[in-house]
Amino acid sequence: METNQADDKFIQKLKALKEELESCQNGKGFDSCMKCEQVIGCELRSHYVKSVYESMSKGETGGFEF
Repeated sequence: METNQADDKFIQKLKALKEELESCQNGKGFDSCMKCEQVIGCELRSHYVKSVYESMSKGETGGFEF
């Protein structure tokens, strides 16, 4: 049961950051961060990418094989 709670924590954070990221994109009239001149070094995007990795690893450290 703890695993589900941990999963929920990571998924909730990911969803919240995705909404923020999409709001930023929409506010700038973009459908992708790649169209934004601030894509490199964007703090919001960095937090979102980190959250994606955390949701995949459930907080465990280590590499990924895709």
